[in-house]
Amino acid sequence: MDSLFEFLVSAFLVIAGIFGIVGSFGLLKLDDPMSRLHAPTKATTLGVGGVLLASMLNAAAFGEYFSMHELMITLFLFLTAPITAHFIAKVHIHRQETRETMPAAGEDDHWATHDTPEDEERRNAAADPADL
Repeated sequence: MDSLFEFLVSAFLVIAGIFGIVGSFGLLKLDDPMSRLHAPTKATTLGVGGVLLASMLNAAAFGEYFSMHELMITLFLFLTAPITAHFIAKVHIHRQETRETMPAAGEDDHWATHDTPEDEERRNAAADPADL
């Protein structure tokens, strides 16, 4: 039974290493910042998650205790990585794009990231039923 757990821990570590290498390679080789953003937030997050899963499995199988620290780190990582990616994307949009160069917003008719107070007043006036 121990060899099964050793195999699973090894598999998690190898998979985590592959994700880490792919994420690092993507960060270096992708062309624009928005494409580069996906490599560390997706692949590397899964790589660190694999290492933490291997650590939890190793502690439960061979240390005879279940470690909650790794579980908390995993949850924190999976919650904060998308938020960080969102902030980085917003900075890129504000530094690189203008209202004229942004693609069409679709049904919403506007991009909130480039709103001005006048845009907000116009939308509120159009949506206010008391003005009709």
